[in-house]
Amino acid sequence: MAASEKSMRRVALTSLGGTSIEWYDFFIYGTAAALIFPTLFFPPDIPAYIGLIASFGTFAVGFIARPVGGMLFGHFGDRLGRKAALVTAMVMMGVATTLIGLLPGYETIGPFAPVLLILLRFVQGLAVGGQWGGAMLLVTESAPAEKRGFYGAFAQAGAPVGVILANVAFLIVTASVSTEALLDWGWRIPFLASIILIGLSLYVQLTLEDTPAFKELIETTATSATKEAKPRSPVIQALKSYPKEITLAAGAFLGVQVTFYILIVFVISYGTDPAGLALGKSDMLFAVLISTMFQIPALFFFASWSDRHGRRGIYKWGAIVTGLWAFVMFPLINTGSLPLIILALAGGQVAIAMMYGPQAALLTELFSTEVRYSGASLGYQLGAIVGGGFAPIIATSLVAFGSTVWVSGYIACACALTYLSLVLLKETTVTDLDKVA
Repeated sequence: MAASEKSMRRVALTSLGGTSIEWYDFFIYGTAAALIFPTLFFPPDIPAYIGLIASFGTFAVGFIARPVGGMLFGHFGDRLGRKAALVTAMVMMGVATTLIGLLPGYETIGPFAPVLLILLRFVQGLAVGGQWGGAMLLVTESAPAEKRGFYGAFAQAGAPVGVILANVAFLIVTASVSTEALLDWGWRIPFLASIILIGLSLYVQLTLEDTPAFKELIETTATSATKEAKPRSPVIQALKSYPKEITLAAGAFLGVQVTFYILIVFVISYGTDPAGLALGKSDMLFAVLISTMFQIPALFFFASWSDRHGRRGIYKWGAIVTGLWAFVMFPLINTGSLPLIILALAGGQVAIAMMYGPQAALLTELFSTEVRYSGASLGYQLGAIVGGGFAPIIATSLVAFGSTVWVSGYIACACALTYLSLVLLKETTVTDLDKVA
């Protein structure tokens, strides 16, 4: 049974707020990895591009941790509830990000600086691996079936909103302090601000209830407890029952992840490279900020479209359009014109929304209630590590030893795998979550 309209709005807005701040925490790291960390946390005598690749390597650590977080919180969320898992992940993220803002640099503590940075980035990855499943299921399991895609987009919109918040934070700091002050202490302010997430997690704990689908699962489990033993691990059960769905869900995410992290992380370092376009940091942050705004309304439009016409069709078109746009995008970026760079990035963000908008509902509908948190999180996070975690490193390497045409080809290949995965998946729009339970 779906929640009332008033209750549904509160759940949706809370999910949007929580995921926005959580993704803000995750993404400010990406911005700092492109602009600050190569010189702050690594030896000063290494070549600049090696420092950048090393910095992006620590960025990738968060993605390596995400599937682990998906399994950990998936087990927790399928056993104890979506809300409890989400609140724990939010607190973990808030603490880890705040501590990154307090870390001393390489000149102060030497090699311990990158080691501690990697450790805290790993904790960030664990947290984001758990929060997406909880936030997504809070809205999709509570929503009426005919609006599941639309309400799922509230959880999805947290990613672009987080990018915008992260870039606004760095733009404000960059404009307010000198370059020396930015490298010394200014960059820490956006990280320390994430303590707000801990307060929001308390609000979620005190005001929201768990989803109707999970409550029904608990009641069903209680009445049948004497008939059959409870499975030990929802994660293992999901892997045994849904190996195809988890694999294809990960494949369906590749095109989104590769393109998204090239658009919000790689292009910043590419555009500001003194040997390349040599644009200002503020210009590239502004371009990423403005272009990402186009994704938010597009997410809700395409998610609502999927409610009426099915998830797979619009998702497949998104993979096609994104793969083709990749070959238009970099020629526009390489002009060095800020309006054309914004056009290039905005086109990519809208194309991504064709896939990312319907995704929350699609993954919710692929799995039964008792393993839904685990199955959806595993599919999502495995796609994230393969697609997003290494995208900036691969793109940087392709440009260093080739050209941006190879980066476009990289995006197109990821989108081709996404298209193939969708062909092999079934249409899920008609799924009744209560019956699945």
